[in-house]
Amino acid sequence: MSKQSLIGLVLMFLVLLGFSYWQTNKMEKQREAAAEYASQQSQADDFSTGTGKPASIEAGEDPASQPASQDGNAAKSRFDASHPFSAAAEGQPQHFRIENEVYTLDFDTKGGRIAGITLKEYLTYKKEDLVLFDENRSDFYLQFFARNRNIRTDRYYFECLMPQTTKVEGNDSVEVRMRLYPNGAGIDTATQPLFDKSRYIEFVYTIRGNQYMMGFDVNFVNTENLIASNTSFIDMVWNARLERLEKPSNTDMEGMNSSVYYKPSTDKVQYLKGTRDDEEELTTPSRWISFKQQFFNMTLIADNEFPSASIRNYRSRQAAPDYLKDMEAVIGIPYSGEAEQSFGMELYAGPNKFRILRDYDLDLERLIPLGWGFFLIQWINRVAVIPIFDFLEAKGVNYGIIILLLTILLKIVISPMTYKSYVSSAKMRVIQPEIAELNKKYPKQEQAMEKQKAMMTLYKRAGISPMAGCIPMLLQLPIIYAMFRFFPASIELRQQSFLWADDLSSYDSILNLPFNIPWYGDHVSLFALTMALSNLLYTHMTMKSQAQANAMPGMKFMMYIMPVMFLFFLNNYSSALNYYYTLSSLMTFLQMFLIRKMINDEKVLAQIQENKKKPVKKSRFQARLEEMAKRQQEIARQQAQQRRR
Repeated sequence: MSKQSLIGLVLMFLVLLGFSYWQTNKMEKQREAAAEYASQQSQADDFSTGTGKPASIEAGEDPASQPASQDGNAAKSRFDASHPFSAAAEGQPQHFRIENEVYTLDFDTKGGRIAGITLKEYLTYKKEDLVLFDENRSDFYLQFFARNRNIRTDRYYFECLMPQTTKVEGNDSVEVRMRLYPNGAGIDTATQPLFDKSRYIEFVYTIRGNQYMMGFDVNFVNTENLIASNTSFIDMVWNARLERLEKPSNTDMEGMNSSVYYKPSTDKVQYLKGTRDDEEELTTPSRWISFKQQFFNMTLIADNEFPSASIRNYRSRQAAPDYLKDMEAVIGIPYSGEAEQSFGMELYAGPNKFRILRDYDLDLERLIPLGWGFFLIQWINRVAVIPIFDFLEAKGVNYGIIILLLTILLKIVISPMTYKSYVSSAKMRVIQPEIAELNKKYPKQEQAMEKQKAMMTLYKRAGISPMAGCIPMLLQLPIIYAMFRFFPASIELRQQSFLWADDLSSYDSILNLPFNIPWYGDHVSLFALTMALSNLLYTHMTMKSQAQANAMPGMKFMMYIMPVMFLFFLNNYSSALNYYYTLSSLMTFLQMFLIRKMINDEKVLAQIQENKKKPVKKSRFQARLEEMAKRQQEIARQQAQQRRR
């Protein structure tokens, strides 16, 4: 690699560091501005608290939002014959619990909604129960007009039709039905029912014994005279105030990897920016919409498609210590006004585990950032890394050992390229005296083409390909970047300990600092240190064997400073990633040490001399190079003649 290339890499790295620092400050200002905006809009359009109404549908007064009278007959005082659901505004909330093999579901009759989803196999970083969905931090309701009234279903009491069992296992399933009835003929008496049970809005939850995916259907039965006749879409409002589930870090890894994702029906998976406040109007149909955190997600999947939606994620200024961010979605579901109609959906609430999400064949695995923007990188993870992890995980192997075995396998695969790279560098090293002679023979700038032609001839006669040393290194870059994407996104490593690291998916710390170092953080990661030291060791060995090191004094300093810069960059990253880079450098060092013992410079030089005796056939590239040299010489000769005149 040339001096200019190294300088370019270093400058690019420094620019990235500077941009990262500038972007962090910019993000903080954007968050403050967005929070101020959200605060100003909260009374008109505050979905996240469940206390406001959209500005577009404020008409009509909702008795469910009015205080009850103090006369002890609240149902009678709040009953409004002109309001179709006023009778359902009164009641006592009832909670029910259903559990399957993977989570526990809590239901609330107020709103007919899921009140909580607690995953059984996972804990938060504080070792507390992992509640993925909490009624105190979320909203979920339908919103529409009925007889000139703005109806929000979360303000009314549903009737719950519970299954006989509260626990489901294996391939069994149960249904929980929640029905919202309109008013009957009047106040409840012996002859007049309070509710008209021939008409209702129904939520049907189908819980399966061994799946994170549940069925969710919205049914409208005989509501054609209730819901406004000009209604073609009903808003389904879904909002969540997410709490932090992972260990906080200076880089806010969880925040960067948490956002709203969606799958257009005819396009690839898209998402809002996770590093800043973002929103989007989805005017084309979508198959699913997901609230995704670093290792978990909740995803609503339409049986057919969602015609339109409005999505948003942002950070509120009113943030608790474990607050992560807010996510909002207003999804339009079609309504035709027929006597009976249904809108079918599925709801996934669980981990971002590749093989689980892939088996649904919905592109949900795209929620895991495996580098799908780069074709080769994605397939390295999908075809090689993940299957190896799954196989060894099934055998009960410790994850630190799995990473060690994975590193060994990858090094074995690329060992032929490593060998070729070293042989090429050895050939280049032994012909350095001849290259030095060519530099002396063609010292002038105008002789550059002639010197290049002479060097190409030398390489050709010696049997050397100048790119042979670079191509193997370039082919390893996809593997390096694939690992960079895989380890921080792998839920398999979450809260798995190895040596001194208590969580391989997050950074390890052997010393917490009382202050924060810009770009570095407030802790010392030992795996990051071993990564930097192993890279320095490899660099030292490489520079000793590089003939160019003496020719380019600045190159030596740049090569040694790179591991130090990566130490700052990776101190807050996954300890598994730094552990892998440490192993990779040490194994490369070992490979190079063994190859050096196998290759004798004198034998290499003798082979080159033998190659020179063989007749050399000009390649097309060399022929073009010679033609260019001739043209350059002719142009130089003509210019010299003009100057003499």
